[in-house]
Order: sequence, then structure tokens, then C-alpha cells
Amino acid sequence: MSAPTNSLRGRLITFEGGEGAGKSTQIRLLAGRLAQAGVEIAATREPGGSPRAERLREFLLSGRAAPLGALGEAVLFAAARIDHVDSLIEPALERGAFVLCDRFMDSTRAYQGAMGKADARMIALLEKVALGDLKPDLTIVLDLPAREGLARAARRRGTTTQPDRFEREEASFHEGLRDAFLDIASSEADRCCVVDALAPKEEVSQAIWRLVEARFLAPAARAQ
Repeated sequence: MSAPTNSLRGRLITFEGGEGAGKSTQIRLLAGRLAQAGVEIAATREPGGSPRAERLREFLLSGRAAPLGALGEAVLFAAARIDHVDSLIEPALERGAFVLCDRFMDSTRAYQGAMGKADARMIALLEKVALGDLKPDLTIVLDLPAREGLARAARRRGTTTQPDRFEREEASFHEGLRDAFLDIASSEADRCCVVDALAPKEEVSQAIWRLVEARFLAPAARAQ
């Protein structure tokens, strides 16, 4: 299998879903398979991905931004996203790399928009300011029941780490998030693919690989 040539712009693949859905694990597994195919990889996350955005991440996940309300949080997420895109994502795409991002614009739509009740028009405006015409080439929505995801997140934290700002929300909030991500996937089915995250991680990884391979690594996809 041939990798995309360096003359081609790279691809932005984002991973979305609730807490404990396995996004970081699946990014790691996909990155390994793409690297074996000769593709340059930039694995990153949101909020974060650049030094300034990582500082905003700490502030946001600590809960110190919560008194600003959902729209205030969304503004800070957008600020972090602007720096992330300018510092890491766009340069990587320009040199032909595949960018694998743990959360992106859909998380703002789900967390601050659908569940935080921030005005959808303001969320869309912030998205436009942060991204311009940039959109993910593919979004993988890892879907599983909220209680299972929260249990996984708790096991991952262990007993020495406190849950972050969003992990502390009630189970009903997380069930609403699940619905929000599925609604996004349904409304933008050309971009979003839902993968059952309850399956063993190897099966999830294989399902994701089939999607990526068919879209971006098959001969017809490379010729586009």
C-alpha cells in the first residue's frame, strides 16, 4: 500500500465521543497502522495541542472557567483552537501529514452547545472564527452508553486523580452528550462515522482502519 505523496495536503481525522470512549487508545492504534503504511502522523488533542492551548486546557478542565457559563467556556475553547490550528494542525496538513485529534469542534457543539445551552448561532460563529474553512476530513464518533464510559474513565484515573470539570457532571448530562454526538453524526453523515465502542478495542481499531483505508489510502482516494 502506498502512502499519499508529500505533494498532497494531509488529512484531518477527529475522534469524538463521551468520557471513557477510548479516543486516545484508538488514536494510538491508528497512528501505528498509518505509520506502517508510510504516512506521517501528528497526534494531538483538544483542548490543547500547543503550549498556549495546553495552559487553557488546564484552566478549563479544572473547572475554574465554569462560572463564566457555557458560552464563556466556548470562547476559551475557541481561543485554544485558534492557537492549536495555527501552531500545529495547519502546518502538519500543509506538509502532507495525517492529523489525528482527540476532540475538536464537535465537542464544543455537544458540551457547550447541546448540553450547556449556549446559543447555537454563537457556537457556529466561534467555530467559523477559529477554523475558517477548515473542517475534518473524517470524524470518528466512538459510541457507548454513558455509564460504561464513566466507569472506564474512573478506572483510568484510579484513586489518586480527581475527575475533571466534565467528568464530574451527572450521568444524565453524559447520556445527553451521547445523544448530541449521535445527532451530529446523523446530520453530517458524509463526514462522521459512528463506531461501536463497546466492542473489544481490537475490533474497534479494525473498524476504524477500514474506514480510513477506504477513504484515504485506496488507489481511487489517493487520486482525488
